[in-house]
Amino acid sequence: MPEQTAPAAAGAGPADASPEQLPPAPGVPAHVLRRLLPVLRGRLARVVFVLIALGLCGYTVVDQWTQVKSGFAGIGWGPSGLALLTVLAAWFAMMQVWRVLLGAFGSPLPLRVGARVFFVGQLGKYLPGSVWSVVAQMELGQAHQVPRRRSATSAALTMLISLLAALLTSAVSLPFFSDGTTGGYDWAFLAVPAVLVCLHPRLLNPLLDRLLALTRRPPLEQRISGGAIFRAMAWALLSWVLVGLHVWLLTVPLGAAAAHALPLSVGGFAFAWSVGFLVVFAPAGAGVREAILIAALSPVLDLGRATAVALLSRLITVAADLVAAAAAAWFGRAHPPRSPRQNPGTGY
Repeated sequence: MPEQTAPAAAGAGPADASPEQLPPAPGVPAHVLRRLLPVLRGRLARVVFVLIALGLCGYTVVDQWTQVKSGFAGIGWGPSGLALLTVLAAWFAMMQVWRVLLGAFGSPLPLRVGARVFFVGQLGKYLPGSVWSVVAQMELGQAHQVPRRRSATSAALTMLISLLAALLTSAVSLPFFSDGTTGGYDWAFLAVPAVLVCLHPRLLNPLLDRLLALTRRPPLEQRISGGAIFRAMAWALLSWVLVGLHVWLLTVPLGAAAAHALPLSVGGFAFAWSVGFLVVFAPAGAGVREAILIAALSPVLDLGRATAVALLSRLITVAADLVAAAAAAWFGRAHPPRSPRQNPGTGY
């Protein structure tokens, strides 16, 4: 996630940063990012960011609702409500992945503060481009004295750990898959050994130092341990089990055999998300994720019902993003930004 910037002075605080000293983010040229970030620091700009993201989320719901009404009628409010709750629990677990990593790098955040930074920042994934959720988290974290390079590095590792956990979750379910349920995207499992190797602390810490050096940033003050990686992975695996359960809750009312549908739902959704993540041209995996989930559910549902589940799943995950962001913003509002004295290690 870090990009091209000049190093800041040791111990520099937020007021000392210049546009040239800001760490970069993927998918945006460094000179463009240097112009955008000073604008995003303003309260008005953050409000506009949230409103645009909310508008795009709302468009997703309205655009797909007519296609899922019939499927929703067969599922009902009860299972759909339970599905939403399981997704919210999954998002909480994923937020914990990020908090574990951020704390390991020296910037632990209280639960309510961390939730506000993480969930409001996550709305950025609905904007075109793969960078905005990271940029938003960097700027929101700055209000609580979290150095941008820590935010960016934690966000990048959260994505890698989430990808690995999703692929491992789906691999466990592969014996339950019949031909065609991976939609022809089996190549995604090639990422597993590469990510496993990269996440070993003996390679990960020097790799992070090297990447920061290439972007002319100072190294991170604290090196991440194997224990932190293990804890983050445990939260990530829990997240994928929970989010897969919401698909299962939607399939059973449509006639799927509960025992057979459970591994297909959990593994199928995890695999669909993994491919959606790797196919970078689709915002938040839109389209790709649905196609693979439909293929994964084909052994237990016909095409029409599997399509209804996939589309309703998309709407429920969007709704969970909105609910999580709104709840985090509301409950986190009582926590004012910390002063530099409370966290003196705020260099960039």
